Amino acid sequence: MSMILIISLIFGGFVALMVWQVYRFFNAVPDENRQFLDSPPLGFRLAWPFIQAMVHYVGHLFSETALQMAAARLKRGGAEYIVNAKQFLAVRLVSAIFFALFSALLGSMLGSAGLLFSLVLAIGGFYYPELWLREKTARRQNEMLRSLPFYLDVITLSVEAGSNLTGGMTQAVQKTPDTVLRREISRVLRDIRAGKTRAESLRDLAERAGSAQVKMVVASLIQAEKTGASLGPILRAQSDQLRTQRFQRAEKLAMEAPVKMLGPLVMFIFPTTFFVLGFLIMSKAILQGVLSWPPLVWAWQWPAGM
Repeated sequence: MSMILIISLIFGGFVALMVWQVYRFFNAVPDENRQFLDSPPLGFRLAWPFIQAMVHYVGHLFSETALQMAAARLKRGGAEYIVNAKQFLAVRLVSAIFFALFSALLGSMLGSAGLLFSLVLAIGGFYYPELWLREKTARRQNEMLRSLPFYLDVITLSVEAGSNLTGGMTQAVQKTPDTVLRREISRVLRDIRAGKTRAESLRDLAERAGSAQVKMVVASLIQAEKTGASLGPILRAQSDQLRTQRFQRAEKLAMEAPVKMLGPLVMFIFPTTFFVLGFLIMSKAILQGVLSWPPLVWAWQWPAGM
């Protein structure tokens, strides 16, 4: 038997052993029942076997403080039914590893700089899921603040027509299109039907929203319920105040727009404008003989003389 055949058999056996070990590694991870959970984003789905393996083998090392903070951020971002706290922390680790491996492949030709490049991308990959969650949270809060005055108006009309707060929220859910706030109010109604008090359900809503405006409205409603005050004037005042704040926030963003445009204006638009004007001035000066430096004139007339 030749040496090449022996080496090939040894290498084939090693590859088969590695494939078997990888299969056993992932096969030992228990399946998750996601029947009542939301579908994760595409990037999460592509790396889902690695995320589940990370949770299974490393999840017990996560601290309770980190898990509680991650769970609170997921709740504010409306992603608590997409991934749990352990899966989110595992996503950050898997993302860091993937970014590091990918950058190592690209940076292998950079020599000593490739290690630094891999380290920087690994840190960026570790924080990328956090940035995704922050963006999702901010987008969710902005959508809730835009629709909150309208929902308060619907609840106000129901309350002034003789209904209570729960009936007003039920009308708001039934008579409005699907939005983030509508889903949150529906969850409040489900919590009330499940046995929670109305004040506790509203506090959970404020915690999930993570917005100062929603917390202010919830605090007013709970205070009015405790004191027995009329809900109609309170809801109407809250709605007017939220509209005023929304208008002021829009004015602030409009005033910030010219300042934010200065960067692109100075870096991209001004240099292009100066280049075009300088080209026209220089060409006219050369044609009129103002600029008579021979290399410049030769470079200017060279295409025509070819």
